[in-house]
Amino acid sequence: MTPTQAESTMSTAQIRDRHPLALALFALTAVSGLIDAVSYLGLGHVFTANMTGNVVVIAFALVGTPGFSVAGSLTSLAAFLLGSVLAGRLALRHPDARRVRWLRAALLAETALQGAATAVAFTSSGGRAREEALIALLAVAMGLRNGTVRKLGVPDLTTTVLTLTLTGLAADSSLAGGDNPRLGRRLYAVLAMLAGAAPGAALVIHGHLAWTLLASTVLVAAITVGYRERD
Repeated sequence: MTPTQAESTMSTAQIRDRHPLALALFALTAVSGLIDAVSYLGLGHVFTANMTGNVVVIAFALVGTPGFSVAGSLTSLAAFLLGSVLAGRLALRHPDARRVRWLRAALLAETALQGAATAVAFTSSGGRAREEALIALLAVAMGLRNGTVRKLGVPDLTTTVLTLTLTGLAADSSLAGGDNPRLGRRLYAVLAMLAGAAPGAALVIHGHLAWTLLASTVLVAAITVGYRERD
């Protein structure tokens, strides 16, 4: 199997919620909650995973809204796009790789980037330079993740945003005349994000940003090592 978007979409559209790939993506969604807590609460109201939010933040900053940074948000946006480009290049470099090896390569790269951010958080003093370095590293990691997950094409498991998931949850519900397709998956994705964001926020607001990054790095590393499936 080649990891092209079309083939990945065909092979992943019917994946069940207990499939190893789905479980890995649920876990990565929780990691995104941790990262959002770090970036938004600890790095000057900047998103490194949610670029819709980042574009809105840039607009807020441009009109002088207190607490928002154009520079930080632009750094995040540019780094995220770089990470997405790297995801595409990684797929091209593994045209004959099975999904397990291809995804693991992407997760190893994300682990390395988050690990670098963790090292910066623990070893550098506070200041704008530290914030910009953390924003750049995390946004590249999240761009790489988004690009990879997009090519995998598992419905309702983007790992970083929930807008379409929540829209589907409501628009396809019995209240709207639908038959609630993938109800469990959509709910699990929301709960996974909450499960990461809540402890992440608690750690960051109590001054433990570096430890939050360490936790996210360890989780991605564990997902990388533990991911197993037959293609």
